Amino acid sequence: MSEIVCCKGRDVDTLTQSFEDRLEEIDAYLELLDALDRQVRDRPPTIGGSAITVQQQKILYSSVYLQLYNLVEATITWCVDAVAEAASEAGRWHAGDLSVKLRREWVRAKAKTNEDLNQDNRLNSAVELCDHLVGALPVLAWPMARGTGGSWDDHAIENITERLGIALRVTPAVKAQIKPKIRDDKRPLELIKDLRNRLAHGSLSFGECGDGVTVFDLRDIKNRTVAYLREVLASFKSYIDSYEFLTPASRPIVGAPP
Repeated sequence: MSEIVCCKGRDVDTLTQSFEDRLEEIDAYLELLDALDRQVRDRPPTIGGSAITVQQQKILYSSVYLQLYNLVEATITWCVDAVAEAASEAGRWHAGDLSVKLRREWVRAKAKTNEDLNQDNRLNSAVELCDHLVGALPVLAWPMARGTGGSWDDHAIENITERLGIALRVTPAVKAQIKPKIRDDKRPLELIKDLRNRLAHGSLSFGECGDGVTVFDLRDIKNRTVAYLREVLASFKSYIDSYEFLTPASRPIVGAPP
């Protein structure tokens, strides 16, 4: 095991900060909805002297699902990018240093196995990979495949953590919040994904999306989602901090002097 201590290309603590910043936006929006809800109990809510209609309230409520999906996809994007950056930081490691699962991801990107290429371009990619290995070149930054936009829910997150070899540690208390079906026969993240996609593709209007929804409902699904994402973040952070993206023999001793 190497005794060289190195810094990852991206400070993994910035993952948490980015998450909290994005979450703060959602909480600020929910505070606005709370204020409107309080006004409704006494009189129709107004902005600048103009009354807010029931339809407008529904539209405002439905926007929370877009914000929550934005948080989910952004979180996974940050996490996956942080893994790729850590594995390629300063050209410190070679392909043989990467864990078996992460090495597959590097080969997938380097050989472009997930792209539809013609014969010549596929050969060029294979030769480039061969030259890299023959020349014993270090692993540099690469775009890790994450999947298509609009596809993220808890099952998709479990799949990518398994693909990267990350131990996704979710407590029983959080599983009890994220796994039961809460509406339309869907789990919380599955519902958020579905509503986001239906809004994005035009099969559902914003008014229809917010119909029958309360601020309490929105806070509940937000809290469930955030509790789960915090544990996803912690799992990625542990994976990076412990150098689990490397083979055991290549991992630096954390805390040892340089």
